[in-house]
Amino acid sequence: MRRLKANFGQTVQNGYRVWRVIDADLLAVQWQADLQFLVQAPTATQRSLVAQYQASGLSNVDWVAATGLEPGDIVSADPERSEVTVLYRESDVHHSLQLTNRCNSYCLMCSQPPTLQDDAWMVEETLDAIRHLTVSPQVLGLSGGEPLLLGPHLRTVLDSVGFQHPGTRVELLTNGRLLADLDQSHALLNGLSTPVTWLVPLYGHADFLHDFVVQTPGAFEQTLSGLLNLQRYSQPIQLRIVLIRPVLETLPALCTFIGRNLPFVKEVALMACEPIGFALANRELCEVDLLEWQESLQQASHQLARHSVPFLFMNAPLCALPRALHAYAHRSISDWKKVYAPACDACQMKSNCSGFFSWYERGWKPAKVIQIMNEEYVA
Repeated sequence: MRRLKANFGQTVQNGYRVWRVIDADLLAVQWQADLQFLVQAPTATQRSLVAQYQASGLSNVDWVAATGLEPGDIVSADPERSEVTVLYRESDVHHSLQLTNRCNSYCLMCSQPPTLQDDAWMVEETLDAIRHLTVSPQVLGLSGGEPLLLGPHLRTVLDSVGFQHPGTRVELLTNGRLLADLDQSHALLNGLSTPVTWLVPLYGHADFLHDFVVQTPGAFEQTLSGLLNLQRYSQPIQLRIVLIRPVLETLPALCTFIGRNLPFVKEVALMACEPIGFALANRELCEVDLLEWQESLQQASHQLARHSVPFLFMNAPLCALPRALHAYAHRSISDWKKVYAPACDACQMKSNCSGFFSWYERGWKPAKVIQIMNEEYVA
């Protein structure tokens, strides 16, 4: 999430949390009595105009002054810290909202380390953010932590998306373990009309492999049961495989297992590790140069193709993948996290490349960048 220094008007000081950022000339068109609006007002003249709105009875309008805000941003205001958090940016390519920081797994490479504190307020914040969206996104990601820990509140969020934005498809990132419970699966999935794709990680073809990566005994069996229950309710599934050393060592066997036992999945996403969070504490296991694992990647891809399971690569620069797999690489890193190395400037494939997580600049592999100058690499 982007956090920006900001100054606010008095209404914000009184405690309203979620707001839609707006230009003053659009307020008359977008104003609704049940929403909160922050007019971008860096000057005294603009703030005086907002004061006139308030004097006329618009109690849900105030001003904000912050460098980096855009009209359409949905923000959480923290006047005590003089800070605004951008929950949602309309101009981004990828859109997502975070539902909780809590989780029941402790993955070796988790980019969002879990906390134990009760954060039920995040659900209310998410529901408010969904109401404040100006334009319905084609796809909205929902993540955590582990969203299934919300219990019935997760269904409330999904139903809210379907009601407020009927043309939006949800991509929900979950470890799937709690879906092993038939009652919870039924409560969440029965009659669900909001289109959801379930993004579920799987890290090994045997329990001791997957359970080691997620640092939770029994997780493998629970995840498989959860996947079967999703299939029972005809829910589309994307399996996610983060490419760290313990996974890469048995990746072809995992992909063979998927093809033979989980042929109903919509697709498999093979993902380069994000170098932040727990990955920094487990660097010897999580930092890999994919150039050194090309044979494993090609064998794994062959197994998925052999079993007619669609697959793609995410978060990996093209120069880190075998040439034959470039066509399967997607530009998936969120806009605010993405960077390119100086050597990328002369690469003919830069505009088609995922680039690097900005944290890679700390020296995280792949540090070797190979300029691609041949048009035959075009995906």
